Amino acid sequence: MTDAHVFVLDRDGKPLQPCRPGRARQLLTAGRAVVVRHTPFAIRLTDRTAANSTVHGVEVGLDPGSQHTGIAVFTERGGSRTGKYSIQLDHRGTAIRDTLTTRSNHRRGRRTRKLRYRAPRYLNRTKPKGWLAPSLRHRVDTTMSWVTRLRRWAPVRAIHIERVAFDTHAMSAGKSLEGVEYQQGTLAGYEIRQYLLEKWGRTCAYCGKAGTPLQVEHIHPKARGGSDRIANLTLACRPCNQAKSTTPVEEFLRSKPALLARILQQAKAPLRDAAAVNATRWALWRALTATTLPVATGSGGRTKWNRSRTNAPKSHTLDALHVGELEQVTGWPGRVLVVKATGRGTYSRTRTDRYGFPRLRLPRIKHVHGFATGDLVRATLATGKHTGVHTGRVAVRTTGSFNITTASATRQGINHKHIRLLQRADGYGYTTSEESTIER
Repeated sequence: MTDAHVFVLDRDGKPLQPCRPGRARQLLTAGRAVVVRHTPFAIRLTDRTAANSTVHGVEVGLDPGSQHTGIAVFTERGGSRTGKYSIQLDHRGTAIRDTLTTRSNHRRGRRTRKLRYRAPRYLNRTKPKGWLAPSLRHRVDTTMSWVTRLRRWAPVRAIHIERVAFDTHAMSAGKSLEGVEYQQGTLAGYEIRQYLLEKWGRTCAYCGKAGTPLQVEHIHPKARGGSDRIANLTLACRPCNQAKSTTPVEEFLRSKPALLARILQQAKAPLRDAAAVNATRWALWRALTATTLPVATGSGGRTKWNRSRTNAPKSHTLDALHVGELEQVTGWPGRVLVVKATGRGTYSRTRTDRYGFPRLRLPRIKHVHGFATGDLVRATLATGKHTGVHTGRVAVRTTGSFNITTASATRQGINHKHIRLLQRADGYGYTTSEESTIER
């Protein structure tokens, strides 16, 4: 593992080749560069232009997901990749879906009461071609936003994206798995197996063992009328699979009612995440091709195979680094920038009660003493219960005592006089994490 590189701009703001942190410190100490952005950290040279520099370029790998998207910036020479920067983008599609559901319920509730009712407007429900639900469109827009940002900070020459992971239509169709096809083989039943690995957390459903070869197993035995549909399949290690054999799952787990209930509930979980990933992957691919950059695609199977050859652990960012065709990976950053989509606030100036009616009004002024909620700040306190240096997102209050949310906790009641602005709010929250500890 190596340190994450620093983005470098020339005197005119054009991207140069990223450099190591030590080199960036030398340039800043010598007065040859200035800081232009705190997170991700970027510097601008004051004495050089892109025309006078050697720029080999970098490439970007994307691993789109339902909740998280992995982004890797790397250099590639002769099929050998070296990771320079890693980003895990956390989406807020679930929050958007919940907010829209709440709004819909409020409207539906008001229409059932004896209130002033707007006449229905017909012919305004059509959706344009390629329309995506707001929770899905958000995943595409935020990923494209970060691709655009990286193109401003680094000389991106090509993009690699994992476009297909598994086919939900094929899995839902109930295709019969013949013979030992569902247990072994290089590619036999791979689409179903890949989905089950994601759904069941790569562990045995019965004993919870991880890091062992897993077999696709029928929850309700096929010999007793069980189907081949995805809702009746799970993963089991060889000892559990042999011990269960054709025994009904209720009898096999009679002494473990809690485990039985969890397995039956998880088996019925919808393909929502898989459907969201597949829908947004194609929309994202079309948006990427519109950038005029070369876009190479790969499958989840190739990504997994690449990781197995390089002995890399499973993570969103390392999946992004291993997308597509490659020979070897020589290294990757030891720390990952975790970017959480937080939004830029709301247009609503009221808060509603449980029935959807306004109960209070919010102030129209968003800036207090030069700060706005979401700004990245650093507070330095010499005394008091919050003594120390705290860096994080600020929540402003008209009283002048702000709250700062750091990676570990929220510090409340810090006076604005002790706070220094690092970076204006841009709709994202930033933390860092070790590569081996980020959320899978």
